[in-house]
Amino acid sequence: MHSSEIIKELKFKAIRSSGAGGQHVNKTSSKIELTFDLENSLALSDKEKETLKEKLASKLTKEHQLIIFCEETRSQHKNKELAIKRFLGLLKTSLIKPKKRRPTKPSRSSILKNVEKNKRNSLKKALRKKPRLD
Repeated sequence: MHSSEIIKELKFKAIRSSGAGGQHVNKTSSKIELTFDLENSLALSDKEKETLKEKLASKLTKEHQLIIFCEETRSQHKNKELAIKRFLGLLKTSLIKPKKRRPTKPSRSSILKNVEKNKRNSLKKALRKKPRLD
């Protein structure tokens, strides 16, 4: 994954943001809408695209586009930077392959410790009962 090539493929759109801003809020478009077309990306390999489609299925549109909004600050430029950081972080975490689990057996000593602990526990609980008069 080449982040510089991917950033070139991003599309940005400035929208009027909601929230605080006073008189200024109605004049500026500080909210950023970042759009990335996963299907037609040239920076990602086919394998990477398939992985991202699986992992980001809930975040993608029907046309396989990823849309991220950012309206945290009152500055359009800072919102754009934050949206790019969020987007790249999302891609990096989604492309990480989980390590394969190697099944292991518990060691002999750990099995013996468990058996001994269970015996002590059962003896402790048995001593709490009323004695049987047989």
